[in-house]
Amino acid sequence: MTDQGSVPTHGPDVAVAAHGVNDGQRTEMAIGAGGVPLTVSRPDGVVRGGVIVVQEAYGVNAHIAAVTRKLAGQGYLAVAPHLYHRAGDLTPDTFAAARPLLTGLTGDEMAGDLTAALEFLLGAGVDDDRIGIVGFCMGGTVALWAAATLPVAAAVTFYGAGITKPRWSGVPAGLESAASLRAPWLGLYGDADTSIGTEEVEALRSTLGSSGVAAQIVRYPGAGHAFATDPASPHHVPEAAADAWNRALGWFDAHLR
Repeated sequence: MTDQGSVPTHGPDVAVAAHGVNDGQRTEMAIGAGGVPLTVSRPDGVVRGGVIVVQEAYGVNAHIAAVTRKLAGQGYLAVAPHLYHRAGDLTPDTFAAARPLLTGLTGDEMAGDLTAALEFLLGAGVDDDRIGIVGFCMGGTVALWAAATLPVAAAVTFYGAGITKPRWSGVPAGLESAASLRAPWLGLYGDADTSIGTEEVEALRSTLGSSGVAAQIVRYPGAGHAFATDPASPHHVPEAAADAWNRALGWFDAHLR
């Protein structure tokens, strides 16, 4: 594992506990500003902050809903905006089916959806300096962009592509976002990811310092794309996924205060 800097981390026992609370948290649907559907998971006790969860290419599926519940188990009010709602709010099973939905998005549309999620958290009483964002795959790209453009207090990216070339109209390449970070950002990448080269990740690392904002990249040897997805997936890499999740929690612990 290759990283830069240090962050507070939770032990492996906490990661197991986080997985174990999934079914004990309340998950519900809400409608945000502009009619954006939101999957929401609420903590059982005191709300320590809020986290926006940005979907994978497969939409707000069972895995993304589980992530919101895991965050709720840690005390965060978690909300996942449904970015495909304009196309029927689908959760495709294959990337071939997901591709036209993914590529059909625009920066303006996603900014509106993220803002609806942000406003939901603010409306629920979460202070603006306690709101973070985390994204997976395409959502990881969005989370990095959000760290440079939205009033969030911390961001975490799981294997977001589009580092050297933009993925959508209105969303710059990751290198540009990294150079203008406004919120502390953590990037988590697998060295065996065939869609994101390690040279791209290192180019991103070399750009981070120019913003003057706290940032870190962690690379996992032997882990490919989607290494932290649903544990039932063949792409899931348990050790890397557990470490990455603990680091994500540590990042939010450190910066959402």
